[in-house]
Amino acid sequence: MANVTTDSADIAEEETEHMIENNFVVEAENVASSIDPKEMRAVILAGFGGLNKLRVTKKTMPEPQHGEVKIRVKACGLNFVDLMVRQGNIDSPPKPPLIPGFECSGIVESIGENTHGFEIGDRVMAFVCYNAWAEVVCTPVDYVYKMPDKMSFQEAAAFSLNYVAAYMMLFEVANLREGMSVLVHSAGGSVGQAVAQLCSSVPNVTVFGIASCSKHVAIRDSVTHIFDRNADYVQEVKKISPEGVDIVLDCLSGEHNGKGLALLKPLGAYVLYGASNMVTGETKSFFSIAKSWWQVEKVNPFKLYEENKVMAGFSLLNLLFKQGGGVRVKTVMDKLLSLYNQGRIKPVVDSLWALEEVKEAMQRIHDRGNVGKLILDIEKSPTPLMANDSTETSEAGEEEEDPEGDNDNKERMPFIQ
Repeated sequence: MANVTTDSADIAEEETEHMIENNFVVEAENVASSIDPKEMRAVILAGFGGLNKLRVTKKTMPEPQHGEVKIRVKACGLNFVDLMVRQGNIDSPPKPPLIPGFECSGIVESIGENTHGFEIGDRVMAFVCYNAWAEVVCTPVDYVYKMPDKMSFQEAAAFSLNYVAAYMMLFEVANLREGMSVLVHSAGGSVGQAVAQLCSSVPNVTVFGIASCSKHVAIRDSVTHIFDRNADYVQEVKKISPEGVDIVLDCLSGEHNGKGLALLKPLGAYVLYGASNMVTGETKSFFSIAKSWWQVEKVNPFKLYEENKVMAGFSLLNLLFKQGGGVRVKTVMDKLLSLYNQGRIKPVVDSLWALEEVKEAMQRIHDRGNVGKLILDIEKSPTPLMANDSTETSEAGEEEEDPEGDNDNKERMPFIQ
């Protein structure tokens, strides 16, 4: 009887184990079937305004068209222009909802018809006309570049926009040469650090960096002289170089326009490549825009003629996406990758953020707290505090409006360093 009881118990135990195994298989199959292989995570800007307009949600995955490359994204660059896009502070923005972002790095997943030069599995970095902040992007082959073997995906996402812009302003617009001097605003930012590194590739170039005092220790070795952005830097520069400087790179605009022109030596070049002074609060401020516009120096072309000065503007995104500058940018990228492979330039990465932490990352840029580039790392997991703030929404990015407005007075969560 004991043997019969034991055998029955063994059979019952085996049946139980078999049922558990089957349940696990069924559950796993259900989980797998719930994941749509044609969907991807993406940051959606539901409308122009504050940080509450941003959400991470599911979108239909794009497929490459004629002449395009499909990239499985590993990292995305976050730039000040993205903040201006969110606020609606740029000319002719696309109608939301939209996926922000203009640059990324990743692995080629597929290739469209009549697309040459790349293979599936290639490590690449790319420019994208919006849509970069997603797990998958498709972009024309002319905007895609192979990464050096030793370059990380995070470095690649910090490389394209900033270094190409810095190189073209210095060498193609302002004609930087040995022995010249350069003044750069926001020297601690990602473009500012790229400018400083490229200047060091030319003998005897003096770099005057303008930055917040909190960044001076971090960037003092990258520039020749550094000044507080709130001080009278014009007089400080003239104490060192009474004749002024050869090149001024201005991403602020407003009152700095006139100051920059006044600092130029004869045959010097002032280059405007941004207007970040227009961004003050979390949402678009017509007062800040009007103030910045009012403070801009009203330039008389005859005065430029008499003083032998050059005033120029530069927008890499317009050059690429509106003015057919892809071939020219490709030539510049080849030169930059050569400098990278020689160890003469290296992207400065400030911090890495998950997609779900995009609001906190964007706030860090708004506060001008970064030294170098902020990166959205697609594979990074968000911290629990921040994950709750990125509830999934529909493809339209619909959300409930904050009853207190656009979070102007809401306390921010701590940053991840």
